Amino acid sequence: MGLGLCLTLWLAGCATPAGVPAAPTATVAIANSPAVTPIETPVALDPVATERPVLLKPQSSLGLTPSMDVWERIRRGFAMPDLDNELVRNREQWYASRPDYMLRMTERSRPYLFHIVEELERRKMPTELALLPFIESAFNPQAVSSANAAGMWQFMPATGKYFDLKQNLFRDDRRDVLESTRAALDYLQKLYNMFGDWHLALAAYNWGEGSVGRALARNKSLGKPLNYSDLNMPNETRFYVPKLQAVKNIVAQPEAFNTQLPLIQNHPYFKSIPIERDIDVAVAVKLANVSLEDFKALNPSMKRPVILAAGTPQILLPWDNATVFENNLQAHANLPLATWTAWQAPRTMKPEEVAQQLNMPVDQLRSVNGIPPKMMVKAGSTLLVHRKGQLDNDVTGHLADNGHLSLAPEIVLKRISVKARKGDSLASLAARHGATAANMASWNKLKINSPLSAGQALDILVPSQAPRRVTKAPGKSPQRQAVAAQHKPPVKAKR
Repeated sequence: MGLGLCLTLWLAGCATPAGVPAAPTATVAIANSPAVTPIETPVALDPVATERPVLLKPQSSLGLTPSMDVWERIRRGFAMPDLDNELVRNREQWYASRPDYMLRMTERSRPYLFHIVEELERRKMPTELALLPFIESAFNPQAVSSANAAGMWQFMPATGKYFDLKQNLFRDDRRDVLESTRAALDYLQKLYNMFGDWHLALAAYNWGEGSVGRALARNKSLGKPLNYSDLNMPNETRFYVPKLQAVKNIVAQPEAFNTQLPLIQNHPYFKSIPIERDIDVAVAVKLANVSLEDFKALNPSMKRPVILAAGTPQILLPWDNATVFENNLQAHANLPLATWTAWQAPRTMKPEEVAQQLNMPVDQLRSVNGIPPKMMVKAGSTLLVHRKGQLDNDVTGHLADNGHLSLAPEIVLKRISVKARKGDSLASLAARHGATAANMASWNKLKINSPLSAGQALDILVPSQAPRRVTKAPGKSPQRQAVAAQHKPPVKAKR
């Protein structure tokens, strides 16, 4: 038997264990995976197919066993060109000199990394992008920047809306684990298609695609190179890719930087559970037997103590707790799950009026809805209220998606005394003081057509504080102030 034939038979024996019949597909299960759905993997029936070359991503290696952890899986999918300069060395030193910070970040990534890597591989995108939330938010889904970018992928409100991230009274999908990851990868793919270069795409993710496009146009007009490192950009963007490269280098060789990465198993951390009825967060936490902290880490987009089925079709739970939740939920099929619902104000009202009408403590109404003192609820606003009586129904989809809260300053009136002039009537006196004749009559217990005598004292109710005047900047007209405001640099030119 020739050497080539022996090798072919030996490889075939490795691929198909003895005693297992050949089949068109093989079921591959991830090692140590808790109830992971099997993956159907085609098996070539043509013997010639085994002789075709295997194409690997750059810097990846061929293994006959699944990755033992997510870090190794990320390393195998590295596909971006490396950046090698002093800024990278600077950031490597910065991260390596802060082992506690690195450990906190990597531990915080534990619930999310597997899902992100799965999505990147499904889209055939470089797996170093899974490390980008380390740079954006240190993997904190509740992070909010000074420019109001939110979530672990740090979306600005307008960009979030462009990528269909809901932002309303009840939820902010810029923080949602599944939705924000979907939107971030959509955006990164869009930027890579625009610029054809991952470093430029990342610069645009940080700085804005328009800013990168203009910087490239300037370099082109000056005959300068069109690479990331050659662009004139803000310091934040100049350090952006070097930061990612530094983290990539540390993940690639943690021992070289005296860094320990926590073991993150290569299987799903969470499971998605459909929600078909409104349910209090406290009830969901109890039924799932998880801590509130762990629940919020997987469902950070929720802003209220109730989960609205019409606006939140699913929740995420740790894998084993998901089964516990489903069993307990089935046992509570005929029991109430929510104590909160949504209510729309028919007119502008004081919180005290709302609380009295709905038989609810006013302090609780203010607290759960975030209503500051001396503020009124404007007509059409949506409030979270106790679920009882006529309000014992699940919230509609329209209200769940479009609910908003608008507030107006409460007008506090004080009583002052004025004197009528000769020939005055209630109407003329009221007009002079910005009131109505009916109010003047009511305040003074008079008929609306009662005659007034010169010097007669009457009471008027006026706002206790006059509105503040806007002070003009010395030497600048309003037009010049407006022009100056247009030329102020933006706080942050990010998403």
